[in-house]
Amino acid sequence: MRLVLAALRRPMTVLVIVVAVALCSILAVRNMLVDIFPRLGAPAVFVAQPYGGMDPSQMEGFLTYYYEYHFLYITGIEHVESKNIQGVALMKLVFHPGTDMSQALAEVVGYVNRARAFMPPGAVPPFIVRYDAGSVPVGQLVFSSPIRSPGEMQDIALNRVRPLFATLPGVSAPPPFGGNQRTIVIRVDPERLRAYRLSPEEVIAAVNRGTIVMPSGNVRTESLLRIASTNSVMGGNLHELDSMPIRIGSGPAVYLRDIGSVENGTDVVTGYAHVNGRRTVYIPVTKRADASTLAVIRRVREALPRMRAVAPEDVDIRLEFDQSGYVTNAIRNLVTEGLLGAVLTGLMVLLFLRDWRSAFIVVMTIPFSLLSATVWLWASGQSINLMTLGGLALAVGILVDEATVEVENIHTHMVAGLSRPRSVLDACRKTAIPRLLAMLCILSVFIPSFFMVGVGRQLFIPLSLAVGFAMLSSYVLSSTLLPVMATWVMRRGHADEEGRGLFGTLQAVYTRVARIALRLRWPLLAAYAAGVVILLFVLAPRLGTEIFPASQAKQFQLRLRAPTGTRIERTELVALKALDAIRQEAGADNVQITAGFIGVQPPSYPINTIFLWTSGPHEAVLQVALKPEARVQVEDLKERLRRKLSEALPGTNFSFEAGDIISQVMSFGSPAPIEVTVAGPNLAANRPFAEKIRVELAKIPSLRDLQFGQPLDYPTVNVTVDRERAGQLGLTTADVARSLVAATSSSRFIDPNFWRDPASGNAFQIQVEIPQHKMSSVEDVRDLPVMVNGAPRPLLGDVAEVRYGTAMGEIDRYNMQRMLSLTANIHGEVLGQAAEKVRAAIRRAGDPPRGVTVAVRGQVAPLEETMAGLRTGLALSIVVIFLLLAANFQSFRLAGAVISTVPAVICGVMIALLLTGTTLNVQSFMGAIMAIGVAVANAILLVTFAEMARREGASPHEAALEGARGRLRAILMTAMAMMAGMIPMALGLGEGGEQSAPLGRAVIGGLAAATVATLTILPLVYAVLEGRARRLSPSLDPDDPNSRYYEPTPGSEA
Repeated sequence: MRLVLAALRRPMTVLVIVVAVALCSILAVRNMLVDIFPRLGAPAVFVAQPYGGMDPSQMEGFLTYYYEYHFLYITGIEHVESKNIQGVALMKLVFHPGTDMSQALAEVVGYVNRARAFMPPGAVPPFIVRYDAGSVPVGQLVFSSPIRSPGEMQDIALNRVRPLFATLPGVSAPPPFGGNQRTIVIRVDPERLRAYRLSPEEVIAAVNRGTIVMPSGNVRTESLLRIASTNSVMGGNLHELDSMPIRIGSGPAVYLRDIGSVENGTDVVTGYAHVNGRRTVYIPVTKRADASTLAVIRRVREALPRMRAVAPEDVDIRLEFDQSGYVTNAIRNLVTEGLLGAVLTGLMVLLFLRDWRSAFIVVMTIPFSLLSATVWLWASGQSINLMTLGGLALAVGILVDEATVEVENIHTHMVAGLSRPRSVLDACRKTAIPRLLAMLCILSVFIPSFFMVGVGRQLFIPLSLAVGFAMLSSYVLSSTLLPVMATWVMRRGHADEEGRGLFGTLQAVYTRVARIALRLRWPLLAAYAAGVVILLFVLAPRLGTEIFPASQAKQFQLRLRAPTGTRIERTELVALKALDAIRQEAGADNVQITAGFIGVQPPSYPINTIFLWTSGPHEAVLQVALKPEARVQVEDLKERLRRKLSEALPGTNFSFEAGDIISQVMSFGSPAPIEVTVAGPNLAANRPFAEKIRVELAKIPSLRDLQFGQPLDYPTVNVTVDRERAGQLGLTTADVARSLVAATSSSRFIDPNFWRDPASGNAFQIQVEIPQHKMSSVEDVRDLPVMVNGAPRPLLGDVAEVRYGTAMGEIDRYNMQRMLSLTANIHGEVLGQAAEKVRAAIRRAGDPPRGVTVAVRGQVAPLEETMAGLRTGLALSIVVIFLLLAANFQSFRLAGAVISTVPAVICGVMIALLLTGTTLNVQSFMGAIMAIGVAVANAILLVTFAEMARREGASPHEAALEGARGRLRAILMTAMAMMAGMIPMALGLGEGGEQSAPLGRAVIGGLAAATVATLTILPLVYAVLEGRARRLSPSLDPDDPNSRYYEPTPGSEA
């Protein structure tokens, strides 16, 4: 009330404040981050440990085990999972929500240092990276050249361009994909080694003697202090290495040129990157979780000229797979939908009020409320994203309710003959408390979102804040700006015509129908209760559930798995055939760009495994972007490709993965929606039971791409050393192992050595290796010479048994337990329904062996956590509203009457979702909660008017009728205006519109049912509950005249 008086006394101050807020909102929008989602948290830390040449079991036992053991000491740790392949172990540490990540990261570093004390010599420190669900690639910086090899482009990208790229704000810059580290490669011929009776180890020893990193000192000459330097480290002309002696003394001298060659090349190739089917190099443009996609892409584009300037002229650098366009279009379309909604809302208000002045006053509060809410969102650290914009768009319809109530009441007072200023003041005084209560009830439905955990909390809070700030702003504006504008603008003419016209006829018809309904209240209420119960039981099981609406982006990712252990050259051919099939099925003119990575990340760049994980040379990951105008349904295309690829590439497994930014964020790092893990201490016990589960899962028609996540039978060459025989020949197991690793890998990881490039000043490693084509059979391994000092050189086959075998190609662990995983995609069914069938299949597989645990992960766990939080939040919202109403009305009966419309809202939401083929997800749940809030707000005002009439002497039936008739226009106008405002969003026509469409559909369905229930059922419930209620106040104060305990003071009238 004081707010209204202050506004009427100082109208110019009100206008100045409103203009100031509008100007501040412009600054706020300019400074707010713009992205597709708010920051989702999901605290995790990755630890990437390389050790070149170690097989998966060695990585697991000698490195990963010690890390995991120590990581479980870290404060707030939720679980530790790891993946181990040859040469690399990747560990993911997941923390409980609310964990202080700065402290957790410090503890990770400390325990990494302690764990390394138990590790084998040569283990280098790992990469430690904090990661977040929002840290996703938003583009690719692609390098191409008509004359350069991938290795040359890798060196340019790593040492020239990446320093410029990595320093851009908001960017995480991993090393380039597609090449390997520049290396001085000494390739020795095994046949020449045998001819000169040399072993690879002897060559490595000679190179280490001939080039060594050794510090030097100073020489003081006269007045100068000179640096003493030697050429102990090779630099400059590579051919100097050719003259390096390998053996001098007994027999003819042997030089490096006699047994091999020197090349300025790269480390052993483990993978290729492709763009449009050609080998190339690219750097993923990955944004940090707290950075804006649009800002990151803008900065990268601005830096492109500087990047091109430091690269040779023949190297082209361009940005591909730009996700900012999708983000921009999604945000733009949502803003457009909100603006269209506001226009439709205004037209609906004008239709009902039939007076442009009144409609102008009502609609004027919408933009100023939204601008004010934007300022508060910026002040609270929120960004512009789908959730905050969805909240503002959601609030558009309800914002008119505050103003409508005021305008309606002002009309009523003007009809009574009061002046405009007096009508405004009295009307605002009468509606202040009911409006405040209605606003608090709407806000209270969002309070539980602040007590949720996980993904639901991160998505709900920004939307809740947007709605809350808009509602608070609307209340303040309706109490300040509206009274000022009403005093200046409104005229009596509209008020005099209030009872005539179409609405008068509608009101008369409604009154007659309501009287009949009140006489039949008991049968109608019984039918209402029965109908609600039946609908809830029938419709609820039919609703599909998912975390977020499926994206319709024109992008997807395909993971190919050739037969386990296939060489990368063969896998590359498989990938190229798959790309040809994609172009045929999608239409070559519809494909904008393709990219891919074949093989595994080299041990030199273990951090790259965080961004893209592959388990061996048999895997390839292809990204495909269709043109925006392509009339291709991605899900249908995937189904066609499954059939075509199975026919064209027999023996190859396929799995489609998230390709666009929304799907990647909502996948939470899972390779597929369905992931079933079987964990236990004994892998031999895990595998048979996992096979049983796989058989049962294969019976589910909606599952696609079902396969094990790990290569179970990776081909190996097993070398079993006969220690006794080796000892007789003067050999040790270490001698055999060192010669083997030098022959099958390189000397890089056993005896690092260096060559310095005088042009750039950078140092690169020197490694000795045998060409891969010279080591291609068991016989080649057996014929490998092994070094023995001063004795004839035996061959490896003389001291060891060499035979083919198989082993696990990837060993995964979960909280120190070995784990197998089954992954699958879904087609023709939503996640919630598929998850129920998966759990039923697991039950059919029987009880797991002792010590073996089975878990359903992937996107199922976040879905169940989110849905549980949403259901709890909805229940808490209803309880909070009920208690708030009881406190206001001082009556549980009246609170119950208001709540009686909630079941109708829920039924209306479910009907709307089923009719439109929409799932129950975060967006539709939010629309349902908002619809409940609006329904309760309308019911509050109806019950308030009815209770005022009853306390003035009307019977409960007449009071119910009077309240409904008096609020008919406002209820219809609020509901129709909000539903009209939601129509553009519900249609979801623009790019990204499918993400917000469920929200609009839920609001429309819920409000339609709520409006019917408020105008038909609520008066009946009120009449029944208040039939025997007393008109006296429930007050216990003996001095309160309205209390049943009132005790008149002596001498006063009773």
